[in-house]
Amino acid sequence: MMRYALAYRFGLTPWERYGRAAAASIGALLDREEPERSRPLGRAIDLGCGRGQYTPELARRGWEAVGIDNIPRAIDAANRRGVSGATFVVGDVTDLAPADLGTFDFFFDIGCFQGLNSEQRLAEGRGVSALADPGATLLMLAFGPTRMRSVAGGVSRADVEAAFPSWQTLSVEPADTTGLGWPLTQTAPQWYRLRRQA
Repeated sequence: MMRYALAYRFGLTPWERYGRAAAASIGALLDREEPERSRPLGRAIDLGCGRGQYTPELARRGWEAVGIDNIPRAIDAANRRGVSGATFVVGDVTDLAPADLGTFDFFFDIGCFQGLNSEQRLAEGRGVSALADPGATLLMLAFGPTRMRSVAGGVSRADVEAAFPSWQTLSVEPADTTGLGWPLTQTAPQWYRLRRQA
C-alpha cells in the first residue's frame, strides 16, 4: 500500500495513462454490462478508483456509481471533479464493511486486485461477495505472472477464482495494451468477467 501512496505523491500513475489510451476498448467492455439489465442499471462500484478516472464513465452510462480508494489525496481529487451521479469515499477494498456502502450490481476493478498480496486478495473477494446483489457481475483487469514480479505482481486465473469462489467466470480475454509501455506490455494483461452465483 505504501508504494501506491507514493505513486500518487510523485505522480507515477501509469494506470491513468492506460485508461486514457485504452478508453475505447474499456468502453466496449462496459457496453456489454448494459443489454442484459433493466433501466435504471443499478449500483456500480469502482474499486481502487484513485482520482476517479473511470467512475464518471459509470455514472454517465446510468449507474449509481461509487468510487472507493484508501488514499485520501486521490479521493479529494476525485471529489473536486464534481461528477453528477457519482460518490467518492475513502475506504479499504480489503475491509469494505466499515464503509457501509450498501450492495452493488456491478464491480469494476482496473488494477486494484493487482496491487494486493494473496491474503489481501482473498479479503477483497470476501468483501465484494458480501456486497454483491444476486446476479452481480465483476469486471477486472489484471496482469499475468512474469519474471518481473517486483515490477508487477502477477495475477493468474487461479488467483482470481480462489478469491471469488462463489462467482462464475464468464470470460477471460486479453486486454488492449495500447499505452501500457514496457515492461507492462510483457505481462499478458487479461480482463476477467465474473458473475455472482446464487
